[in-house]
Amino acid sequence: MKTRYFVTLTAALTFSTAAFAADGGEAAFKASNCHACHATDRKSVGPALKDIARKYAVDKDAQAKLEKKVRSGGSGAFGTMPMPATPKTVSDGDITAMVTWVLSLK
Repeated sequence: MKTRYFVTLTAALTFSTAAFAADGGEAAFKASNCHACHATDRKSVGPALKDIARKYAVDKDAQAKLEKKVRSGGSGAFGTMPMPATPKTVSDGDITAMVTWVLSLK
């Protein structure tokens, strides 16, 4: 009986954490001015967020790869336009939340 409650509680907390990160990710995305170059459904200066989510959907290392790219900047994954590094004023936690949110878009 205790095992069943433990499994249920663990599953609920895992889902709640992912949902919280996704909600916080959208807010962090907007607050960090990422929307100046990225739109959800269409290419702008940078790729559409849904295109990013689709490209990395089957990559088990996507979260770490994208967190690094968001923090440090880069180019080549979606063309030659470079993405600048994210300012140090944006926390690593916010970057994690943003990437989680982007990868949840379908």
